[in-house]
Amino acid sequence: MNMNNKTKSVKQSEVERQWHIFDAKGQVLGRMAVEIAKLLIGKGKPNYSPHVDMGDYVVVTNASEVLVTGRKPKQKKYYRFTGYIGNMKEASFEQVMEKNPTKVIRMAVSGMLPKNKLKTSRLKNLKIFAGDNHPYADKFQEKK
Repeated sequence: MNMNNKTKSVKQSEVERQWHIFDAKGQVLGRMAVEIAKLLIGKGKPNYSPHVDMGDYVVVTNASEVLVTGRKPKQKKYYRFTGYIGNMKEASFEQVMEKNPTKVIRMAVSGMLPKNKLKTSRLKNLKIFAGDNHPYADKFQEKK
């Protein structure tokens, strides 16, 4: 038996990242967020290592035109706490989309990432834009 065959662990400096773009126009929020989370984690790569941030960069355009199914536009609630007693704020999906449509996608993807120390660095690789224009046009390869 040859003892020189060792499993190679990837270092952070050896990670190669690609750029992907998603057009949220007409896409269902949850289904799109799953695909984005997979790319941010990098679990589909053959040299995946769970302790290293191996994910790719993801650019999402047309965030203001993302869809949810059923009666979720009125019934889905987003909560935030101001820090003061009794100041739990509540907003529906429609209200959040009016104020900041990028927040809806960021929160959906954030909820699908593992809750560990790599979560914040993975979320930094997610770039969301309400419209069509973005400054990363020269970096990505077409995804959807």
